[in-house]
Amino acid sequence: MIGRALLVLTTLSLLGGCASVRTLDAAKPGAPIIYSGTRLDWYSLNGGCCPLDRFGAVAPKYAALDLPASALLDTLLLPFAVAAELGVGLGVRGGL
Repeated sequence: MIGRALLVLTTLSLLGGCASVRTLDAAKPGAPIIYSGTRLDWYSLNGGCCPLDRFGAVAPKYAALDLPASALLDTLLLPFAVAAELGVGLGVRGGL
């Protein structure tokens, strides 16, 4: 059951449409870090006018469908987001 949930989460994150994934590499100064994908989805669902200016990322086309997956991924990434918000360097590097 947990393995299946992780597989679904990984698949969703690899699609590139997940708001959490989009906001992770946005690197916009002043953009929210904690629950950023969930907040982007919620902002979009409530008629936010300029997600690119606020979050540094474009909202997913189907924000209502993306919201549960973003909330789950943001929760899993919460310790890293809090550390980044506090300015604590964890020495974690990604990418190539």
